[in-house]
Formats: sequence, C-alpha cells, structure tokens
Amino acid sequence: MDTSPMVSSLLSSLANYSNLPTGSKEHEEAENSEEGPRPSKKPIKAPQLGTLMGVYLPCIQNIFGVILFLRMTWMVGIGGVFGSFIIVFMCCSTTMLTAISMSAIATNGVVPAGGSYYMISRSLGPEFGGAVGICFYLGTTFAGAMYILGCIEILLIYIVPQAAIFKIEGLEGPEAEEALLNNMRVYGTIVLSFMSLVVFVGVRYVNKLALVFLACVILSILSVYAGVIKTAIDPPEFPVCILGNRTLVSKGYDICAKVVDIDNETITTKLWRSFCDSEYLNATCDDYFTNNNVTEIQGIPGVTSGILAENLFGKYLEKGAMLEKRGLPTIKDPDSPTTNSNRYVLADITSFFTLLVGIYFPSVTGIMAGSNRSGDLRDAQKSIPIGTIAAITTTSTVYISCVILFGACIEGVVLRDKFGEGVNGNLVIGTLAWPSPWVIVFGSFFSTCGAGLQSLTGAPRLLQAISRDGIIPFLRVFGHGKANGEPTWALLLTASICEIGIIIASLDSVAPILSMFFLMCYMFVNLACALQTLLRTPNWRPRFKFYHWALSFLGMSLCLSLMFICSWYYAIIAMGIATCIYKYIEFCGAEKEWGDGIRGISLSAARFALMRLEEGPPHTKNWRPQILVLVSVDAEQNVEQPRMLSLTNQLKAGKGLTIVGTSVQGTFLDNYTEAQRADQSLRKLMETEKVKGFSQVVISSNLRDGTSHLIQVGGLGGLKHNTVMVSWPRNWKQPECHQQFRNFIEVVRETTIASMALLVPKNISSYPSNGERFTEGHIDVWWIVHDGGMLMLLPFLLRQHKVWRKCKIRIFTVAQMDDNSIQMKKDLIIFLYHLRINAEVEVVEMLDNDISAYTYEKTLVMEQRSQILKQMHLTKNEKEREIQSITDSSRGSIRRKNQSALRPQQSAEEGVIQAEIPEDESVAVSNPKQVQLIHGKNASSPTSPTSLTTPSGSTGGTATWTDNKVADKGLTVGAANPEAGKDLFNMKPEWENLSQIDVRRMHTALRLNEVIIKKSKEAKLVLLNMPGPPKNRRGNENYMEFLEVLTEGLNRVLLVRGGGREVITIYS
Repeated sequence: MDTSPMVSSLLSSLANYSNLPTGSKEHEEAENSEEGPRPSKKPIKAPQLGTLMGVYLPCIQNIFGVILFLRMTWMVGIGGVFGSFIIVFMCCSTTMLTAISMSAIATNGVVPAGGSYYMISRSLGPEFGGAVGICFYLGTTFAGAMYILGCIEILLIYIVPQAAIFKIEGLEGPEAEEALLNNMRVYGTIVLSFMSLVVFVGVRYVNKLALVFLACVILSILSVYAGVIKTAIDPPEFPVCILGNRTLVSKGYDICAKVVDIDNETITTKLWRSFCDSEYLNATCDDYFTNNNVTEIQGIPGVTSGILAENLFGKYLEKGAMLEKRGLPTIKDPDSPTTNSNRYVLADITSFFTLLVGIYFPSVTGIMAGSNRSGDLRDAQKSIPIGTIAAITTTSTVYISCVILFGACIEGVVLRDKFGEGVNGNLVIGTLAWPSPWVIVFGSFFSTCGAGLQSLTGAPRLLQAISRDGIIPFLRVFGHGKANGEPTWALLLTASICEIGIIIASLDSVAPILSMFFLMCYMFVNLACALQTLLRTPNWRPRFKFYHWALSFLGMSLCLSLMFICSWYYAIIAMGIATCIYKYIEFCGAEKEWGDGIRGISLSAARFALMRLEEGPPHTKNWRPQILVLVSVDAEQNVEQPRMLSLTNQLKAGKGLTIVGTSVQGTFLDNYTEAQRADQSLRKLMETEKVKGFSQVVISSNLRDGTSHLIQVGGLGGLKHNTVMVSWPRNWKQPECHQQFRNFIEVVRETTIASMALLVPKNISSYPSNGERFTEGHIDVWWIVHDGGMLMLLPFLLRQHKVWRKCKIRIFTVAQMDDNSIQMKKDLIIFLYHLRINAEVEVVEMLDNDISAYTYEKTLVMEQRSQILKQMHLTKNEKEREIQSITDSSRGSIRRKNQSALRPQQSAEEGVIQAEIPEDESVAVSNPKQVQLIHGKNASSPTSPTSLTTPSGSTGGTATWTDNKVADKGLTVGAANPEAGKDLFNMKPEWENLSQIDVRRMHTALRLNEVIIKKSKEAKLVLLNMPGPPKNRRGNENYMEFLEVLTEGLNRVLLVRGGGREVITIYS
C-alpha cells in the first residue's frame, strides 16, 4: 500500500498531464532520473493554443502554399480539367483518409510533442517510428525549402525582376535557365537565414505572423473568386499574340501585328524586326512568319465563353516544344528547320501525368502542421481531428473548384504558360484576380513566406521529439534546446538540410522529393490505425469514432500507389533510406517497449505458428538441433562455462531455437533476486557470444531437480528443444564433486527417456571462441553405431561457421576381422555421397574381442549400421529406394523387412540371450559374431558367472549373460517379446558388478582409445558415440571411468547420443 499513490493525487497528475513543456516526452520522469537530480527551477509554461490557432490555421497556411499560386494553372493547362480533377481528387482523398486515421490515433491517448512521429512510433514501434519520423522530418524540411523557392520565384519573376544578381536579359536557353537558378540559390539562402532567425526568436512570433500571412492567403483566394465572377460580366483585357498557332513572347513585340499603317505609310513593327533581317518590307523573313498570320486572342475569355470544352483534355509537351493554340490554321513546312524559337513561348520541362502528380501532391501535405505542434495545444485530442479534417475539407473544396474555374475562364495557351511570358510576364492566376493582379502576387508571396516559417517551426520540434526518445543514438544532441523548450540545435540542422533544397533551386525538382517522404509517413499512419483496429488491442479506445480499418487500408494503398506514380526511383530511394534507418535502430538504437502494434502482430503470428507446430513432428528434412544448453553459475551468478555458448553459436549459426538454462538452489521467495541476476548474466553472455535464443532460470530446492525441470518444461508447444548440451563434469573423481557426476548421469538418463539427443563436450575450455579461425585440420567422426545421423549432421553444421569452415571431415568406422573392409568403405562412400556430405572415409579393423565389448547395447545397434551398408549391394533403382527406407524408417520396419532372414538357433549347447527389444529399435542379426559378449584374454576363469538365463515363465526379459565358453561359440539375438516398449538403451550390462567383466570392459575402452589416438590425435575435434548409462545407479562411477578411459589423451571430444529418430536424409 505504501507504494500506491492516493486516488486524488493520481487524478490530479492526469489532469495536469497536458501542461508539459513544449517538446517534452511521454515519460518525463524517466528522463529526469537518467540525468540525475537538478536544481529546482520555475516551471515553464508552454503556449496553450486552441483548435483555430494551433491546428486549423497552420494546416490552411501550409496547404494553401506555393503550388496553388505558381503551378495550379499550369497543371490545369497541361493535364486538362479532367486530368487535373483526377489528380486533385486522388490526392485530397489520400489526405482525408490519412486525417481520419490520424484522428483515431490522436484521440487514443495524450499526444505530446512530435505529433505524427509520436503517433507512428507508439503504434508501430521505435523502428518504424524512427524511420518514418526521420523521413517525415526530411519531408517537412524540404517543404520549407520548396516554399522559400516559391517565394523567391515570385519575387524575381513577378515583383522585382531587376533585383536579379545574375542578369537574365539577353540570355537564351540553358544560359537563361542557369542564371535564374543561381539567383534562386543566392536569394533563397538569404531568406532561409532570415526565417531561421525569426523561428529562433520564438514560436509566438511565428503564430502572430501566421495570422497576417493567412489573411493574405484568404484575400488572394477571394480575389480569384471575385475575378471569376467579374469575367462573367466584364472579362478583363489580357490579349495574347499568336503567330499561326504559336504563342509569342510578349517581350518580343509592341503591337500584335506584322506592319501598321500610319498616315498611309506601311511601317514594320518590332515583331517584324524579330523575324526578319531588316526593318524594310523587302527584307528576308522567317518562312513560318511569312506564311502565317498574326492573331490576337483574349487570354481571359470569361466563365461564360465555353472555353471549358477546349480545356477539358490535356496537352502534354516535350521540353522546348512551342505552346500552340488549338483550332487555329497554320502553314508549316515539315522539312524546314525551326528558327527564332526564342520568340515563342516554350515548355521549360517535359510534362506527363505522373510528373503533375509529383509536383501537385506537396500542396496537400500541410495536414500534419497541427499535429507536429501538438505540444503547444491545449487539448490535442480534441483539436487535431476537428482542425485537420476542417482544413482538408476547406482546401479540397477550393482546389477542386479552382480546377474547374481555371479551365472555364482562361485560354489554354495562357494556362500552359508557366511563367506568364505571353501575358506581359504576369502571374497567370493573377490575370484572373480582381481588382488587380498585384493582390494575388503579394498575397502568394506572403503566403509562401508563412508556409516556410510553419515548416521551419514544425520540423525542428519533430527532430527534437525523436532525439529525446533516444532511439537514434547519434541524434541525442538535437534534443537539447533553450530554457523555454525551443529546439535550438535541431533548428540549426533543419536550416542546413533546407539549404540543400535551396541549392537544387528548381521548384519542380524539389516537389517530388518531399512528396515521397510525406506519402511514406501518411502510409504508415494509415497502417498504424488499421493494425490497431484489426488486432483489437485492449488499449485501442479512440474518442474519434468515424474510422474503419477498410478506410485505413484504402488510404495506405493510395499512398503506396501515389509514391510509384510520382516517381518510382524516388520511391525506391525513400524506402531505402527508411529501411537503413529501421535497421540502424534495430541494431544500434535503444530498446523501447511502447506496447506498439508490431509487437501485437508478432504475438499473433507467434501464437499461430506455435499452433501449427503442434500438428505433428517435423519431417527429417526439416529437423535441426533445437538445443537446450545447461550451464552452471557460480556464487556471483556468473556462467562458469562461457565456451558452451561459443560452441552453441558455432553449431547453430544463429538459426533455430536455443534455450540457455540454469538452476538456482533455494526457494522462489528467498532466491528470486539471485535468479534475476543469473538471468541477466545469461542474457549478457548470449549477447556477447551472439547466441540468438532465450534464457531460462529455475529455482529449486536442489540443482538436480532444477535441471530435470528445465529438461521437462523448456520451450513452448511445438517449439521445444530436441537436443540437450551439457558439459562434462570436471574433477569428477574428487570426493566433493561426486554429486556433479551423479547429476550428469541423471541428465543422460532423462534425455534417453525423453528421446532427446545429447551432446557432451569434454574439455570445453579448450574449444575455440567465435573469434578464432582454424586454417586447417580435421573434424573426425568415429561412427561405431548408427544414431539416426547425428554424427553425420553435426560436423556439417559446424563447418557452416567461419571457425570450422576450413576443417575437413573424416569418418572412421570400425570393422571386425571377418568383415569385408574394402566393400564396407565403398558402401560408406556411396552413403555419404547420397547424403551430399563431403568427407574422407577410413575403415579401422580391430579384433573381435577388442571391439565386442564397446558396450552391450551398442553391439546390437551396430548391426543396424551394417544393415544400412549392406543394402548398398542392390541394383541402382533398388538402392535409391532402399537407402532411404533404412535411413528414414523406424528400426522396427527394418526388422519386419528382414524377418524371414532370422533363423534363431535355440539349442541347449549354444545358450540363448533373451532381451526386450522395442519395435522401433529391433534389429536383424546377420553376423552372430558381432553380438558376442564381453570377453578377453582372461575369458576363461573359474570365477566367471555361469549361464544366467531368464526363466521361461518370465514375461519381462532381462539382459542375459552367458558363460565365456558359450560366448566364444557366438550367439543369436531375437525378439522374445514383440510388444515390449522399453528403450534398447535400457539393456545395460551390470556395471556395478566389480568382476572381470568390468576389467574386460576397460580393456575395450583402452583398445578403442589407442586406435582413436593413433588416428585422431591431431584432429581439431573428435565426435564419438556415447554409450548409455548403467541401469542401476551403483555402477555410475564405473561408467564414468569407462568414458574417461575411452576419451583419454584427446584434446577436444564431443560425445554424441542420438535421440532415437532419423535426423538426416538422402532426398531433397
């Protein structure tokens, strides 16, 4: 109770949550705790803006920006009323659908500073949020550059052309274009510096200026509507001179005629002198000028003139093409070259539909202007939906009406005249305005300035919000600002990036770039809303109810389509940037848990996949070692065998399931803290060794039970471990370590019962780390018993890792004296060929009485290996069928297939061994000598046990030992009880009987060890079959001694025990 706050104080803190300073994060307390205690300061109150000032006006200001005044008429002329209407409707629909999704997200909780970034990151996670946030930041920054370029274009072309530093007069073609771009760069930099200074002084001044600028915007738009109404009554005088059907530049003539009559005297005009070599009537003139008449048409015929039908469809132009009037007669010699082209109005760029989409879309991108400044809003949840949707509705209505009215009022050649060269250099939309073109010229100038200021205000705040979240480490410096929260460093970076757009200098080139970034942001806003709705997250309770996941998906599809419609290569580049940022945050960024939708998707997908895995065991082709690594921790909860995880990494190569588990002795109540420390230690080591998997710590009254619990309950559903890795107990002979080796043998028994594979690395400290490289050497496999293919698969997996990549595999198999070693080697080579494993093969011959005592159980299973190799003597077609049937099918199927070959010879003088052989591990015996019991040089001894046979009436057969005399004659093994279900590995010799049998058993281990050392002394790794443990626990120490003798003198040994199923296949 002492940690729970009072209800009143909780409600008070929630009520004051929106009174955070500008740019503050979601968890201000966490930020303060990281930076340490600070001296108390007077709380700083951020501007508290309402819907009108905080959302609606900034959105209107940004949307009614540069494109409406500088490119809208040109778009209608090029694309036609019909094509332009499609573009406007498509773009406005996209932003409206995005605004609906954004409203749902914004009303689903408090939205601090960073608006759109905050919404995306908390809905889709830090990776998506950071990537899209940076892209949106770049888009907003380039939007500022675009507005500034529009401002300079209005200034230098329409207001004061004489202010140009690089004079355009007298220049033609590329030279004039380059001079204009250089002027834009110089003046753009000056204006950018001034605007940055204004924003630095304070956001309140931007808000005050925004009202002035917005008044200019509204006045300009009203003047356009007033001009449209006036054209119906009294169309304005804006004559356009046409030669043939080509539009002439107004600077090239004073009178729209070739000659004029003054006092009965014909005098040539300035136009004549432009196309002829002299001012006289007998001068040589341009052919086109001579053959065509000069016509003067009205540039603004009026809304009632019927010009709408002519402008209904578009006319796309190549760069340098002349603007031609439809319907006028023209005489043109197709063979004569075009001369005096600079006298005509020319298209400055090649135009096509997708270009128009890319240039126009930035004019609808101001919808985030309010949400970007959410930290300044009094009630963001209320203001963002109302203000944004109202602004989009207003602007969409204006845009659609402008498309129709422009097409109905203005002549097509004037609409296509981007810079008004045919109408005395006037802004084309200004020719329509009433009472004067200057109203709209100055109105558009101030509106672009205001939109630029809004962008320079919003972009640094967005960057500051990203920086303060700390998900992108190198951006943290930009989270700092002035005492009142203004982002000083972020503003500096924004101005620097904005300068890049100024250097590009072309409005038509910058617009598609920022279209990509905005479209990507809008796409993820729609995706976030759709995911939250479909996943039905408990926290998804937006106050805004007018949304649906289908609308969000439609908006997302429109955004993606528009990206590739605008520019497919820009779209790919923008996605590449977002992907790079995403991967950077994923690998280097801070881990944040925001309860995002992507995590919800992961949980749903994981649940679905786990349910699918429950449907059945994996096919042999899909089998891979899913490893449970059992490690021990010291008193400080540090892992004692870190190289276990190195070996795991080398074996797994980052694939499949890995669980690293340990147990802590004690009770859950008393030792929970130690368990947490142990878990942290495991996680840290896994990260160091680059092991991808899970850690698991259990608390138990003793370590033996804890390990057993891990083996039993590790994993979830179908995603469980099938292999256990445990280290060989060090110093097991010391009295204080006896419990360790007893626990180890219990692990062996439990994995056998659970049909799990077991890997026991011996001398684990000598195993290579992940940073080491073997430049040469061998991985030796001693294939004494077929264990389902584990011995073949493990070296193959190890060689996939760079540590073992240059090592070669050698496979040794043991043959007895009466085996055909040459044929055995050939069969094994064929078998490996079908397994697609490259390895050297060597057959080692040993005396019968040396190898027969490897272990009793192994002698039986060895017969299966012989059976596999003997099947190689079939025809080619049979071989293809039979090899896999042996490898993949159960051992019971092998027994049934060869049932007719069994000829049990049960005679009194030979003796019988009766044993329980389960159906899945029954084997056929074709060579009785291979199942001889343990015997050696001292086989005949008066103390040897005599015939121990199972009574005929017994139903549970036990391993039966015969005397040595009978053993020398050979034995035949049959299946005495077909229904028996015990594992073959339970047929253990009596290790606990300290008799000469144990001595002979050690002799076998010694002989095998001598052979292995002789062949594999220099090997980098030796893989051996691991015998099963004794059935009775009194023989544990003898079992450990046997393994110790077997592996003595070898540097690195990996003991392998199969899990009772095939893990490798010859088929694809």
